[in-house]
Amino acid sequence: MDNPEEKPVSFLSGLSHAGIILFNLTIPFIIGGIWFFCVFLITPFEIFEKLMGLMVINLIPPAGKESVIPLGIAFGIPWWLIAASTTVMDICGALFMTLNFDLALKIPILGRWINAVMKTGEEFFSSHTWLEKVSQAGLVLFVVVPFQGSGGIGGTIVGRMLGISKLKVFLSIALGAFIGSFLIALGVEYIIDLFNFDPVIAAVALSAIMIIIATGYFIKGKFDKKLRSGFKKKTKLSKKW
Repeated sequence: MDNPEEKPVSFLSGLSHAGIILFNLTIPFIIGGIWFFCVFLITPFEIFEKLMGLMVINLIPPAGKESVIPLGIAFGIPWWLIAASTTVMDICGALFMTLNFDLALKIPILGRWINAVMKTGEEFFSSHTWLEKVSQAGLVLFVVVPFQGSGGIGGTIVGRMLGISKLKVFLSIALGAFIGSFLIALGVEYIIDLFNFDPVIAAVALSAIMIIIATGYFIKGKFDKKLRSGFKKKTKLSKKW
């Protein structure tokens, strides 16, 4: 015969578990909502409207902070605001994935995207094997480098691949997102100031930067193609999570 005292305990346990799941699902959105609500209060509506539009674009691949931040500054959004907002987006994404990774894998479209990001992370670290020896610093660099899948969500997946603890993954992504976003924003702001000072020098500097970036992406594309053709190792998720 069942003990009647066990039913309330079982019910409360299930209720507690459901509460934890609900908290994990909602806390990233609550944090992001608080940030953007504060931005709404302190900025003109026109700036806020443009910022929110760019944040939506930031969620759609292949767009990322490397394209959203320069656009934001060109639209008149303060460099520190667009940089801080993309940082918050990455942090909220990292927090969501850290707390809800197993659930995210069960979502059909997101699950396939996660596998694609794992492939990107796998190739990145296989071509920079020395980073695995300093995995936490390597993860920071992975988030700083502006290419598709290297943001907060992608960084969390790669951190799991490397077997880094949840807390260290989150802190690494927060640091990487901050450095990456503010470097891009300050770089764009510097180019604009340089144009105001001397357009010729600024044009030469901008051309050089564009050539370096284009060359880097070309070399990376060639290397990745060669890497994909010869690299068939399958990555297993860490059991520490």
